[in-house]
Amino acid sequence: MHNISDYDYHLPEELIAQEPLKERDQSRLMVLHRDTGEVEHKRFVDILEYLNPGDALIINETKVMPARIYGEREDTGARIEVLLLKQIKEGQWEVLVNPGRKAKKGDVIVFKKSDQVVMKAAVMDITETGERIFEFSYQGDFMQLLDDIGVMPLPPYIKKKLEDKDRYQTVYAKKEGSAAAPTAGLHFTPRLLEKVQQKGVKLVKILLHVGLGTFKPVKVEDIRKHKMHAEYYEVSEEAACAINETKKRDGRIIAVGTTSVRTLETVADKNGFVKSEIGWTDLYIYPGYEFKCVDALITNFHLPKSTLIMMISAFAGREKVLNAYNIAVKERYRFFSFGDAMLII
Repeated sequence: MHNISDYDYHLPEELIAQEPLKERDQSRLMVLHRDTGEVEHKRFVDILEYLNPGDALIINETKVMPARIYGEREDTGARIEVLLLKQIKEGQWEVLVNPGRKAKKGDVIVFKKSDQVVMKAAVMDITETGERIFEFSYQGDFMQLLDDIGVMPLPPYIKKKLEDKDRYQTVYAKKEGSAAAPTAGLHFTPRLLEKVQQKGVKLVKILLHVGLGTFKPVKVEDIRKHKMHAEYYEVSEEAACAINETKKRDGRIIAVGTTSVRTLETVADKNGFVKSEIGWTDLYIYPGYEFKCVDALITNFHLPKSTLIMMISAFAGREKVLNAYNIAVKERYRFFSFGDAMLII
């Protein structure tokens, strides 16, 4: 259970969704029953059938930044691609650079708009795992500048240009800070969320800014040796009270996405009750983990050998998950960020 190959499956490349569907809630929904392994095939709008009055639906209101920016070395003009991962403090960010050899400690990278330099970054340090610490210098508002020069950081397996950048945001995205979308939430529309609440389900908002921890590949054979990067989270007093009240009434905590799961399990005590907290989590969930808070999970179909498929294997059982994935391949489900959804209950 602890070997990386235990979390592999065959995926034909044509099943990797290259663009979102026209209607968010018309994606397919596979329902996986944890106790039996039974699988049902639905549409995402049918999710209402599986939600009960008194449940709480936990959504992550992070917003994706246009976190991919293109610069050049001030001295040589060599082109560099930069992905902002997380803010350390004002003006200072941990970033991924490509090619890495062109961003050494002490180098200065310039970023231009219409041939005018609008921002500079000095390479302050290089982490053990190869990320860079950039110190940015600029005038005005950083996020506004980012909006001017940055692009949406679509995953590398999406080759097609995104026509509408809002389709890589959830409809409830509010607080900018993510380097990738919490994709399970992309299926919800305002109308569907309204129907969820009309059914007596509490909508609870939490925050986790998606960084490298969520999508960095596992490069060790023994998955227990993999180290997660820390990601920033916030759980408000209001959210914690709503979750705890749901627990006391024996309602279910239904997490939208693996980011919500990581946050809830980070702040939960052994009885599943949560506390209001702001912090950084490097919680790594793989089979053997005992879930404390989450009762059901809405998620997308994840990459082979990823920490995300390990998390859902911990939640539903590795064999049941891989069987469901093999069925999804056979039934031609759409995979990954713009793909179809799975409800695990």
